[in-house]
Amino acid sequence: MPLDAQTGTAGQARTTIRGTAVVAGLAYGPARWVRRADPTETGAAASDGSGPGSPASGDAAAPAPNTGQAPEQPPTSDPGQAPDSTPEQVDQSRQRFVDAAATVGERLDRRAALATGVSAEVLTANAVLARDRGWAKAVVKELKKGLGVEAATVAATETFVAMFTKIGGRQAERITDLRDICARVVAELQGLPEPGIPEFDEPGVLLADDLAPADTAGLDPDMVLAIVCEHGGPTSHTAIIARQLGIPCIVAAAGLGDVADGERVLVDGAAGTVEVGPDERVATEAAAADREMRLKAAGWTGPSVLADGHPVDLLANVQDGDGAAAAAAGPAGGIGLFRTELAFLDRPTEPTVDEQAELYAQVLSAFPDAKVVTRTLDAGSDKPLAFAGMTQEENPALGVRGIRVDRIDRGLVDRQLDALAEAGGRVGGAQSSPWVMAPMVAIVDEARDFSRRCRERGLTPGIMVEVPSVAVAVDRFLPHVDFLSIGTNDLTQYVMAADRMSSELAALTDPWQPAVLRLIRAVAQAGSATPDGRVVPVGVCGEAAADPHLAMVLLGLGVSSLSAASAAIPFVGAALSEVTLERCRELAALALDADTAAEARAAVIAAVRG
Repeated sequence: MPLDAQTGTAGQARTTIRGTAVVAGLAYGPARWVRRADPTETGAAASDGSGPGSPASGDAAAPAPNTGQAPEQPPTSDPGQAPDSTPEQVDQSRQRFVDAAATVGERLDRRAALATGVSAEVLTANAVLARDRGWAKAVVKELKKGLGVEAATVAATETFVAMFTKIGGRQAERITDLRDICARVVAELQGLPEPGIPEFDEPGVLLADDLAPADTAGLDPDMVLAIVCEHGGPTSHTAIIARQLGIPCIVAAAGLGDVADGERVLVDGAAGTVEVGPDERVATEAAAADREMRLKAAGWTGPSVLADGHPVDLLANVQDGDGAAAAAAGPAGGIGLFRTELAFLDRPTEPTVDEQAELYAQVLSAFPDAKVVTRTLDAGSDKPLAFAGMTQEENPALGVRGIRVDRIDRGLVDRQLDALAEAGGRVGGAQSSPWVMAPMVAIVDEARDFSRRCRERGLTPGIMVEVPSVAVAVDRFLPHVDFLSIGTNDLTQYVMAADRMSSELAALTDPWQPAVLRLIRAVAQAGSATPDGRVVPVGVCGEAAADPHLAMVLLGLGVSSLSAASAAIPFVGAALSEVTLERCRELAALALDADTAAEARAAVIAAVRG
């Protein structure tokens, strides 16, 4: 357990819990626990005091949640439900489930409509999941065994949990979503308030075993000073949404359960540490200094240049037209990653070319005179398309996703390229030849073929560097493309052979891994001096670009552009304005000289903080 014992100024013992840094920032305040009850626990367990945090559970150090709501555990059966259920009873119970799931889906849809970016994508995907016909069929199967509707809902959910656990990879991330939606549906069936985040009576630090993305998307940054999860990975939905909201965040913090509800903690989102019971004066001063930095970031309006005047292409990651408009209202210099999946997630049929063109034009028109990079569908894995003929795979993270959709429906990407070309023609100007890149390219033939299809439509072709084969043989890919964009989330996962959704392996999937940084350097150097004399821009659009310290390192490695969530851009821009390119190169050398991600991060942070 990564706990460091220390002694405070008052002689009281304190500890430092270490996890994986996700969003930089310091926060000091009382801990507020959210412990989601396991939906598989019985109503009897909830009533006899044997749930988490109770003396009977043997986990007295772990506080119970303080949500002000009824326990989330559903009972194992409904009152009056007989083991030999009649067809009429089964049908009535089925309809109750369908109605409750529809209500939950509608609530998630409403939240998605008010959200932007990744938050909107996650909420939309979860709304689709709530209405999944396969789930409803599984519930009916359990009802026919004599279970009540609430117990059948839980049993059906756990069937899918077991399935996703076996599959692993990105599918395993859906387990948190599944159980969260299950808890919401069961609460609806029971007539109870929807489970979620507790009310904050004062600003504090949110602690959790794990957070459901639907809850994270609705957090109030004015009240939630930081997020610390005992589980989760640096590229989980919760981590990505925390970046979008600009809330300091740490995941995979083993031993977090020893922190009592209400205990004051100092969270360092850059270093990945949680100090329990710190010296109040020191913690208060550190938090105050961080607030000053945040005020400076809030006042930073661009353009993005280093202290020596070296320009930096600082771009935004967006999901839709609303997100693009919000980014254009801020200091972003353009869009480095336009994820197009949102137009497809909640559709039983493929959107027409005209429908897609309308969506793409909204994004392109937000930055009529700047760079806008569109990524073709990164569907598959945890985002299957109902109309693309995708089948369930044993290891979807290594399966049919991204450009590999061509293998089952080549027309899908072609129609997307047609729509993007049409959108570029509508907007005109700098967007008349939109930049577009393919995800999950692994072999030269894929790059060559994709680029040909783009050029036939007047598009500017590029590819993502996510698969290690591209990074190690980048010279073979460069002649076919006009730009490269490094997706650090997947590149790290594949380089380190570690599931990026595994909290146990979060230290391995940290983008600070020196091996990953060395590959990024190799790609950047290759792009800066190609055999044919061209300069091929190399950007980073993964979550690594949202870390101000890592952004400095990336520039020092030779990366020419950075793309991050809009909320992170002011922090990155303000931090970069205080360093020179030569200083960035020095910091990059420190990171490359380390043996572990933790050592690389610590060396760079120590150097920057002086």
